[in-house]
Amino acid sequence: MNKKQDRSVAAFEGTVEQGRIRLRDNVRLPENTRVFVVVPDLGVERVAQVATPRLADKRQASDFKLEVSEAPADAGL
Repeated sequence: MNKKQDRSVAAFEGTVEQGRIRLRDNVRLPENTRVFVVVPDLGVERVAQVATPRLADKRQASDFKLEVSEAPADAGL
């Protein structure tokens, strides 16, 4: 937004149906209206995510080649 605009906030109630937000029947918003969704009283279960490491320089990939070695049968495991 290049122009300085007055900003206001309006709140509307709705529900989620088949993954889409459906506002009450009497609410119509113009197409491409920017919206924010606030969900009250919802317990969201956090799921741990582990990011895959990335190399800064692809030439270092050869440093990480897989080497398979077999331990002797009497390795004491």
